[in-house]
Order: sequence, then C-alpha cells, then structure tokens
Amino acid sequence: MNRKEKRELEKEAKYFFELMKNNKHFFKDLNKVLLQVKDPRNQSYITYDTDVLLLAPILKNLFNMKSMRGMTESFNRDECIENVKKILGKKTLVELPHYDTINDFLSALDSKELEKIRTYMIKELLKKRSLEKYRINEKYWGVIIDGTGLFSFDEKHCEHCLRREYRDENGEVKKTVYMHHVLEAKLVVGDMVLSIASEFIENESEDVKKQDCKLKAFYRLAEKLKKIFKRLPICILGDSLYTCEGVFDICEENKWKYMLRFKEGRISSVADEFAKLKLLESDNKLEDICWVNGIAYNQRKLNLIECELDEQDGNKKQFLFITDMNITKRNAKALSHAGKSRWKIENQGFNNQKNVRYYIEHANSHNYTAMKNHYILTQIADIMMQLFEKGTKLLKTIKKTAIKISSDLLESFRRHILTDEDITNMVKPIQIRCT
Repeated sequence: MNRKEKRELEKEAKYFFELMKNNKHFFKDLNKVLLQVKDPRNQSYITYDTDVLLLAPILKNLFNMKSMRGMTESFNRDECIENVKKILGKKTLVELPHYDTINDFLSALDSKELEKIRTYMIKELLKKRSLEKYRINEKYWGVIIDGTGLFSFDEKHCEHCLRREYRDENGEVKKTVYMHHVLEAKLVVGDMVLSIASEFIENESEDVKKQDCKLKAFYRLAEKLKKIFKRLPICILGDSLYTCEGVFDICEENKWKYMLRFKEGRISSVADEFAKLKLLESDNKLEDICWVNGIAYNQRKLNLIECELDEQDGNKKQFLFITDMNITKRNAKALSHAGKSRWKIENQGFNNQKNVRYYIEHANSHNYTAMKNHYILTQIADIMMQLFEKGTKLLKTIKKTAIKISSDLLESFRRHILTDEDITNMVKPIQIRCT
C-alpha cells in the first residue's frame, strides 16, 4: 500500500469513535461499572462522579501522555468536554476534572475498587468464544506470572519501600535505593497479554527484618486469583523462581496446572534423573523436542520437556520446562510454545509499558495509594488498547507504530466531537476478530 492509498483510507477515519465502539462491543456495561465505584469522598463536596474521574486518567494512558499536568492542559478544550459528556451519557458537564482533583480522589480510593473494574473486563472477555482457541491443551488458560520494578528513589518514599544497599569493598553501605515493585498475573491470548491481577511487593513497615519478595507476593497473588476466578482452569507460566514445593502445592490445591522454566540448579535430583532418562526413552522425541514423564519428587510426579526455540536475535537456544501436564507427541509442540510464551510478559508487557507506551515508571502522584491506583488504571487502559489494535480493521490494514496510534487517538478526541449518530452506532452489534 502506497502513501496515497493510506491517505484515502484515513480520510474518513474516526479513531476515537472506533476506540469507543470497540469498548462498547467488549464491555457494554463499563460506564455503569465506573459509576458504581465506592466513592470515599465526603458526598457534600462532590463535583465530579467517579466515572468522570476514572475515565480521564484512562484516556491519558490510551493517548500516551506522560504526566497528569499534561493531561489537564491537553484536555482543556470544549471538544474534549463534549466527548466525555457524550461517552458517559452526562446531561451536564461544564469542565473536566483538574489533575489535583483526580489525584486527591485516587489517594483515598481503595485499590480493590479498580480491581473490580479490571475483573469485570476480563470476565466479559472470557465469555467470548473467539478466545477459546488460545487455551493450553484445549482447556487451560495460560496465566503468566512475573514481577517488575516501578519506581525508585534516592531517599525513603514511604514505610512500604523496598531497599537495596550498595556496599564498598569494606562492607560499608555506600548508597541505598528505595523502590516499589509489582507482581503481575497476565492472561496470554495469542499476541495479547492482559493484566488480570496485580500484587504489590511491599514491606509492611520500614523496620521489617526480612523484606517482601516476588515469591512471597506470589502466594498472595494466587489467593487473589483463586478468589476472583474460582472455577477458571488456569495454567501458571513462570520462570525458574517458581519451581519450588510451595508453588506446586498451591497449584494442586487450586486445581491449576503449571508450566515453568526449569534450571538444573533449582531441583538437582530431578535434573539428574531427566538427564539419564531422556537418553533411554527414545520414543519421547519429536523434531527438536524431547521429554520425560513421571519423574518422582517428594511424593509427586513431574514431567520435563526440553526444546530448541528461536530467540529474538534469531539464534536458537535449548530451554527446559517443568510441568504437571502429561506430555505426548500430540501436545509436545504446543506445550513447548506455551512455555516460551512466558517471555511475552516481558516484551509485550513490561517493556511496552515502560519504553513504548504508558510510562509506568513515572509516578503520577507522591501518594503511595494513588501511585498504585494509577498503575491499575494503566492496566485497564492497556486491555482496551490491545483489543483496539488487534480488533480494528483499519489499523490492521494501515500499519502504524504504537506512538502514532495514540497520537491519532488524541487528535481525534481533541478535534472531532462525537455526533448523536456516532453514539447510536456505538451500541450496534458488530463482529471483531482479535487476531
């Protein structure tokens, strides 16, 4: 497609309308869910409803805006006010909230209220039959677990900060860095990785003897996942950190499966047994894949699969995964790719949110509760954006960078007021394929 053909296609494009239509298709009751958030503010002094206060920072993320101040300045247009008014079905809306007003609200808001919004969205998506083909072994939903750093400070930010000390050759503390990290559970469906739960890695107080860590946070995250998705058949995907007895026990108790990266140093007896048996079991091979089922370990049976997979630089590398799913010639290839999909949380997930869009390492508030709420709002926006990018026919035809897509959305939001006909067309049934 040449440049002229692209221009012709884009002449009638209404990017913001397409985004909102996409949201309506997947989340028809989202406006009600935003409005039903339990408001912690004194009801006597309220100017803006919760749906307005939450939609503004969600749009900020969708439009790839780094700061709350920049959002307030950019949204200060009659077109923006009118568009938000129409999207939310407000009879009156004179101004959009200032970033200080939003941050004051987020500083008092219980993060569980935002988690309910995300849960509603994910449960709506799980009802869509179009995502069934991404299940592992035609049954289990792949859920990737991994953590990342969000904010770092040279001075203590709050009592929940993690600490990392840098010492000189004499063992004296030369520098202390204070940090906030998060552990994420992301649903992997094709090329999309969608946040379904977050657990912040945080100290209970500044005088704790042993700091919080990813493994401790996993146990809390697992409890949260089971409570939210009681009967969802899950397969946990993770790195070698989670190859341990505690994780195995939790997965068994919750009736989950697991597919984890395995390194020899993690469970040496299992690694030794696999090295011997894979040479003897000649039938358990398929192209660049070999496996061994039923290795005994602490009154349980473990299965290992070794495969050669392509890395990002084009080279091939041997990977070893441990699982409680029986490996056969029929599913070996699919299971090896399921194990590899763990890297999507780093590439399509954290790397994208740090270096391409959303700026999750930028603290939008100095208040810790607001910081956490901003992070969850980013995950909500990211779900919307991935569905928009994968499901909008025009975007699949005209290849655009992530930054350009967000830029076009912002321009459309700022310059084109949604018509009554647009609002009517938003709720009309459409078919979207996120491939």
